[in-house]
Amino acid sequence: MSAAPSQNVAIRTGRVTRAVIYTLLILAAAYYLLPFYIMLVNSLKPLAEIQQGRMMALPLEWTLDPWRSAWSTAQIGVSPTGLRPYFMNSFLMVVPAVVISTALGALNGYVLTKWRFRGDGYVFGLMLFACFIPFQIAVIPMAAVLGWLGLSGTIAGLVLVHAVYGLGFTTLFFRNFYAAFPTELVRSAMVDGAGFFRIFTRILLPLSTPIIIVTVIWQFTNVWNDFLFGASFSDFDSFPMTVALNNLVNSSTGVKEYNVHFAGAILAALPTLIVYIVSGRYFVRGLMAGAVKG
Repeated sequence: MSAAPSQNVAIRTGRVTRAVIYTLLILAAAYYLLPFYIMLVNSLKPLAEIQQGRMMALPLEWTLDPWRSAWSTAQIGVSPTGLRPYFMNSFLMVVPAVVISTALGALNGYVLTKWRFRGDGYVFGLMLFACFIPFQIAVIPMAAVLGWLGLSGTIAGLVLVHAVYGLGFTTLFFRNFYAAFPTELVRSAMVDGAGFFRIFTRILLPLSTPIIIVTVIWQFTNVWNDFLFGASFSDFDSFPMTVALNNLVNSSTGVKEYNVHFAGAILAALPTLIVYIVSGRYFVRGLMAGAVKG
């Protein structure tokens, strides 16, 4: 009989604890989502409402004109082209850069764990060191290389820059992931006559889905959100989305069209937001898989 009251107290304590935790989480989520809420509601209202100080309030008059202006009619440079062509420039830059850096990182991780050679630790250390080199230090050498290759001011040049700069990170991810795979499995495949690429494509690569997802999300986010390389190595026709957004904000003279700027910022952030919404749980699973196996 004495166990029942204590059990009821424990149940009530657990419920109170969960209620407090959920309340704190809801408050934290609301706090971090507040900037997005302000951007969203102000991108759907006329500029006059913003000028009246109604930043936090819902629109009195709902309108999509700021979105249309940011997408297709905003003044950028000397041409009223809007963000639309630069949106495509970013995709033409991001997709090849992510594919190349991920593929090369997977091969590097495979070689550094299953095809060991003299000095492989030093090679991995140098690639790991590349992850900590600030962007600013690499600007001048990269500009010289792109000029020598004739790729300055082109999307292909931006693809090369991001693929090379991301190679250290992708190699680190795959190297740590493949280190947990038994080497005896590779040796058995070699005894059976499997070669370098057959072992990679038939054994390791099919089991690499978690780390591939992590790498793709990481690289996609970094490349899409980059501003420094885009501003340094692109031309007017090859501006990525981040540079075009900066030009959109700075092109306003006189009255600032904050509603248009908010709409443009959401458009620029939309792809990465969609990637995390769709693949967020796989990203966490991939990180956990790498942590456990590493």
